[in-house]
Amino acid sequence: MKNLLVTGYRAHELGIFSNKHKGIPYIRQAIAARLIPLLEDGLEWVITPGQYGVDLWAIEAVLSLKKRYPDVKCSIITAYSQQEDKWNEEKKEYYHQLLRQVDYYASASKQPYVGRWQFSARDELLFRKTDGILLVYDEDNGEASPKFFKERALKKQAEADYVYLNIGSEEIQAIADEEQPEYTNDYIDS
Repeated sequence: MKNLLVTGYRAHELGIFSNKHKGIPYIRQAIAARLIPLLEDGLEWVITPGQYGVDLWAIEAVLSLKKRYPDVKCSIITAYSQQEDKWNEEKKEYYHQLLRQVDYYASASKQPYVGRWQFSARDELLFRKTDGILLVYDEDNGEASPKFFKERALKKQAEADYVYLNIGSEEIQAIADEEQPEYTNDYIDS
């Protein structure tokens, strides 16, 4: 696999409204842990749609892995230009900081938001340009926007040689428990 799409929940779908949320580092670690074996097997590009949430945390994970895997590249391909226009200043600043560090940035549509077709065009491009997907999604926690990526990825997997990988909440929780054993043990003891 040379090109991997990484996406999942938007931050608000996880109840995350700040980049200081204590769960974000665990999500990034889970993504990085899944990327390492793929990088060792020749993964070259990690591509995201650039939505505020898992997409951008995946970019952060790749940027941190570049120290160990300097050949990996990351890309953001949005549905339309200026997707961040309605975000608050903190989110915009964070996003622009990441844009300066990615290897490639583009929009499927050069226009600002016009309609849902822009998302369909972006998704078509992302699936056409990638060999697999790493999706941060857990259906047991209720349906959310990643559901559509999962359905499309599984359909493409059934029709062609496309890899579907998933990170669920249990995997992220295991990393959190490993990092914070005293918290977990105190909680269990009480």
